[in-house]
Parts: sequence; C-alpha cells; structure tokens
Amino acid sequence: MAAAHTVTDEAVDGLLARAGVGAARVAARDRLAGGSYNALYGIGLADGGRLVLKVPPPAGTPRMRYEAELLCGEALFYESAAAAGVPAPRVLHAEWAEDADGPPFLLMTHCPGVPWSEVAESVGPRERRRLLAEMGGMVGRLHAVRGPGFGYPARTLAPLGASWPAAFAVMAEALLADARAYAPWLPRPVAEIGAVLAGGAGALAEVTEPALVHFDLWPGNVLLTGEPGARGVGALIDGERMFWGDPLADFASLSLLCPPLEDDPDFLAGYGAAGGATGFDAAARVRLALYRCYLYLIMLIEVVPRGTAGEHLAWVRDFTGPRLTAALDAVAAGS
Repeated sequence: MAAAHTVTDEAVDGLLARAGVGAARVAARDRLAGGSYNALYGIGLADGGRLVLKVPPPAGTPRMRYEAELLCGEALFYESAAAAGVPAPRVLHAEWAEDADGPPFLLMTHCPGVPWSEVAESVGPRERRRLLAEMGGMVGRLHAVRGPGFGYPARTLAPLGASWPAAFAVMAEALLADARAYAPWLPRPVAEIGAVLAGGAGALAEVTEPALVHFDLWPGNVLLTGEPGARGVGALIDGERMFWGDPLADFASLSLLCPPLEDDPDFLAGYGAAGGATGFDAAARVRLALYRCYLYLIMLIEVVPRGTAGEHLAWVRDFTGPRLTAALDAVAAGS
C-alpha cells in the first residue's frame, strides 16, 4: 500500500499551536501507521495524555472527488457519535476548509484499543457473538442521528439535498467521473457500470430521512479493549467517509471482510434493540447491492491516485473485482 504524505516536526508544532497546544506541552510526536491518504501523528503530552493529529495531503495531490474537505465529515461524525453515546475520539480542534489561510487538520483525543482486524483470529465464537451484538447496538444508535439533508456534509460535490436518489446519483457520478479520469482496472466498462447503477435507482426512493452513515466500519476501524475473552468495543474511529444517507449503506463496509451482517442474528439483535430496522425486503437488497458497488468502486479507483502497487494492488483487484461484479449483477437482477 502506498504511504500517505509526511509532515515535518516543525509543521506539526505549527498546527498544534493553532489548536492551542503549545510546544511546552508536547513530549513526543510519532508517525502512526495506517491509511494511505491523510497523515496521522500521535502526540504525547508532558502530562501523560495522548492526542492524534490528522493532516490531509497538500493542495494539488491527486485524489478522488469525494475526498475534498473530508475532515468536515470526520469531525461531524465524532461529534454526532458523542451525542448518540457511541465511543469515538473527541474533537479538540478542527480546521477542515481547504480555502482557509492555513492547511486543514483535525486534532482529536487518542482512543486506546486494538483494531478488531488485528486480533480477529483470537476472538472465539462466543466472544464474537457478544461483540457483534454490542457493535449492532452502537450502529443502531448512530443511525438514529438525523442530518439536515442528503449527501457529504462538506458540500464539495453538491449542496445537501432533499432527495436520497438525487444525492446518491451525484455521489455515483463523481465516482464514475473519477473512473473515467484515472482509468483504473475495473471488471466491466465504466459506461456499463453507470447504466446498472442508474437502473437500480428506483429502490432508493424508500429512503426519506438522512441518517448518519460512517461508511468505513470495517474491522480495522473498530477498536477493542480488554482481555481476550472479555473484550468490548472501545471506539469507532476514522469517520472521514461519513455522509448523510441511507442507514443500510453502513452494511457495505460492516460486511467487507466477514459474512453479510444483514443476515447475522447477533448483530441484528443489538441493532434492532437500538432502533435499527432489521427487515430487508427486495428493494432493501437492491439498495445494499448499490452501496456495495459504490464501496468497491472506491476501492478499485483510489489505487490510481494513491499510487498503490505490488501485492496490495493485486489483492485489491482480486478481492474487489469479483465482489463488484456480483453486486452489479444483484442490482440488475433486482431492478
């Protein structure tokens, strides 16, 4: 995987100063692993506290259209999660506008824990069922949060809309425009993919309220705390892909590296207890397939502006290509 850009110690100190964290309070600055777009730094404080600094790439760096001012969504996700009683980093300072005097950045609290993806093999069946039910409850509480309109909150693709079908059409067209611009490997021609997505749009009309959607809830962004066998979900992190939309969209990333959670009784028990809808009719299945198409397209397109190469590029194509094909077929069959 291509590494994200770097930020000098001097630049880090400058951003911290803008956030009101003076140099005398800073004991250490450590580059954190993970991610291929934003740069992440762990900030150790003299009093023993720890913060996380996230800095987007410099202006002019190749990126996808939806990635403009992503930190707006991340900051909003954390604030919304706190209001919903869902553990997540706490925003200390956010400057996400790209037309401001200084570079955008986000400063947040550090959440302890280990990504679920790193310990998945040591999670036994009973513990996994309990964690899935806990996770379902958290996601259900997130989805109870309502937004002012549909779409990405930074409004760089379009203003927030009153219609989910119209907003999703804008989001999908931005992806297709990226595909035409970057010419990534895709299992089908861009025009054919666009026609399938448009053909399934009728199922989106059932969504009438804009809900909080994380859209990157794969196990790597779920932190677990506690001892093996008694672990709990400590925090949900990396909310930068957040948008206001259909709650079902989160099931695309929730099921990225595991069986579909829309069919998992433990997750659904927690989700339903928190108010989430657990019935999936034919139209809902089409919507799920549409959101999987959207996620898989992001994964296949972003490797070009990221400069991804080698084994990770091969994995992305081998993993995502067949899944995108299956999702496209599911949309076509249900439309």
